[in-house]
Amino acid sequence: MKILIANDSKIPAIKYGGTERVMWGLGKCLSDMGHEVTFLVAAGSSCPFASIIEWDKSKDLNSLIPEDIDVVHLNFQPITPIIKPYIATFHGNLNHVFEFDLNTVFISGNQASRYHGSTFVYNGLDWSNYEKPDLNNHQNKRDYFHFLGDASWKVKNVKGAIAITKQAHEKLAVLGGHRLNFNMGFRFTPDLHVSFKGMVDDAKKRQYLQHSKGLIFPVLWHEPFGLAIIESLFYGCPAFGSAYGSLPELIVKEVGVTSNSYQELINELKNVNRFSNSICHEYAADNFNSMVMTNKYIALYEKVLNGETIHQQKPYFTKDDIIPVKRLPMNP
Repeated sequence: MKILIANDSKIPAIKYGGTERVMWGLGKCLSDMGHEVTFLVAAGSSCPFASIIEWDKSKDLNSLIPEDIDVVHLNFQPITPIIKPYIATFHGNLNHVFEFDLNTVFISGNQASRYHGSTFVYNGLDWSNYEKPDLNNHQNKRDYFHFLGDASWKVKNVKGAIAITKQAHEKLAVLGGHRLNFNMGFRFTPDLHVSFKGMVDDAKKRQYLQHSKGLIFPVLWHEPFGLAIIESLFYGCPAFGSAYGSLPELIVKEVGVTSNSYQELINELKNVNRFSNSICHEYAADNFNSMVMTNKYIALYEKVLNGETIHQQKPYFTKDDIIPVKRLPMNP
């Protein structure tokens, strides 16, 4: 097949870039399987295994799609009808009334159900781009927990992660934030048990996760998926998070805990040694790799190529569908 993967963003991802990492892994797998891959992405992108078409916002999307493309994989909701067979992966959340395209694919079961959809494909990453972790690193050599995400985004709840580790008498490394933050107004974090590492690249991320006891992820929104979770698990870090969105799907009992009680999460941190670094790694490597994801997407490509739609009825969201996210007990 000749496949176009489209999103108005730059590849490859250097630091954050969640959607871009997923697209990259998908394209690499498709290419390795013998498919011809083209990326329609932002200026400045590069890729050794696929062709690049630069996104031109002044042009109609259909005019940017080469005539010989068999199927288009959008990573956004189309505004105008797409001439070629296509699917559209939805990576985010909504807080306004919306009707989705019939060919929408969600990224977790929870996300799909919240938008009255049924079809989802879990994100996967190309683990060959990640250095294999040292899983013989005994727990006493992992001497802090970590938070991974944009700390300036309130729904990611770095304040909660700070409070949990403080009361558990544990150190916390914040990957994705600074002690002095002007993005949320003036905010200074005085807690000395917390170290701030800023936005880290892959090499630094690997270094920090190799020595972490676990991920603290008490999000205050319905997380659509959570790449921070699977990246942390890959490096042998059990995950401790709230029970919102996809988290209960991803964080099974063998690799972590989900709870909307701060006290329960604090107590579980004290028992972190009951989790196996190897089991956490194997779970992420086996279930959330780009090959598993790619095979599921290929089945959907074939479906639309046969003239079928992904959903029989359009997924949708109304104000009545809002599921409240409550502040966790003891939330600072």
